[in-house]
Amino acid sequence: MSQSARVQLFDAWAGNYDAEFTSPDGAFPFDRYDQVLDEAARQAAAAPQMRVLDLGVGTGNLAARLARQGCAVWGVDFSAEMLARAQAKLPGARLLQADLLGDWPAELDRPFDRVVSAYVFHEFDLPAKIGLLRRIASRHLSAGGRIVVADIAYPTVAARAEAARRLAGAWDEDEFYWAADEALAAAQEAGLTGVYKQVSSCGGVLAFTLRLPAR
Repeated sequence: MSQSARVQLFDAWAGNYDAEFTSPDGAFPFDRYDQVLDEAARQAAAAPQMRVLDLGVGTGNLAARLARQGCAVWGVDFSAEMLARAQAKLPGARLLQADLLGDWPAELDRPFDRVVSAYVFHEFDLPAKIGLLRRIASRHLSAGGRIVVADIAYPTVAARAEAARRLAGAWDEDEFYWAADEALAAAQEAGLTGVYKQVSSCGGVLAFTLRLPAR
């Protein structure tokens, strides 16, 4: 799918995006969506006045949790319609339109205490995921900062393969769902330390920090 087609898809989806997450527990790919976001907010461990950047902010569901904790929220999304709905929820947030894998607005050339993302990274293959994490860590993360990603994810490559077999009718072969074991190993090679928590049948939270040099 072309980039313009993807933008049109998400613009069209914005109107009923939130309603889709009221599906019963167990439904792929958004099983226990709210609990996954709650866990992401918990792992962010944000404090009032912290500067938080939400990548692929969508309609603002994760960002709203952090705004309620008193954080200064920034958000990026490539969909103008998604951003409009997020702004309605987050009148005090600074929201910008950009492609996460492209050039970012100059306003984002600053450090953030936390960088978060929800249900976005599965659009990118593993090298792109790691490249984006490295970009964030090197250019946009404060000292002692943390990157927290909530997404469609499985603990291992084997678990992901089994889910693909079991969910063949719903599985999207054009998306790149996380396998935590391979992702954490790749992140380690890129200079990041990561942890993973499975929250639902198909959703989990990864948290990354810059690995400290050996003394």
